[in-house]
Amino acid sequence: MKSRKTPLFLLALAFAIAGVVAQRFAGSPEPLMGAPGEVRLAEVWDGRLVDLAGKAQALRQWQGKVLVLNFWAPWCPPCREEIPDFIRLQQRHGEAGLQFVGVALDDPDKVAAFVDETGINYPILLGGDAGAALSMAAGNRLGGLPFTVVFDRRGDAVATLTGGVTEARLEAIVRPLLR
Repeated sequence: MKSRKTPLFLLALAFAIAGVVAQRFAGSPEPLMGAPGEVRLAEVWDGRLVDLAGKAQALRQWQGKVLVLNFWAPWCPPCREEIPDFIRLQQRHGEAGLQFVGVALDDPDKVAAFVDETGINYPILLGGDAGAALSMAAGNRLGGLPFTVVFDRRGDAVATLTGGVTEARLEAIVRPLLR
């Protein structure tokens, strides 16, 4: 009998391989930065995913804020490295209108355990196949993880980042948007 987790595992493996390839081609630990015009905005803002409590959440609820939409998985080393930076940035700039939202591409139990372990202070949505499709609509042509999109308060994508991103790099992108 075929396991129900096999398609999710294969999807996760494909994202992991693509992320490693993206980092290698980048030639540095900094993420690849894509053209924000590659983002299919209507598809992203119309996106709906469930949170860890199983409640559907519309991405549109965060329009009007500077949104950092991060696609990740608990098994992904660069994802694990950048999340503490995201926690600090959310804490530092949340009141000024910065909102991180994580889209986890893994088993809900593993995601919940990682969230509890790290103390993530921003919404986490469960991706599955819909999350993978949303990632592609958001400009993730390589299918790599982590993948991050930054939106300004108008809802326009201003940066797409494939691979791990540092706190300093992300702060340099979001700080001018918070003014």
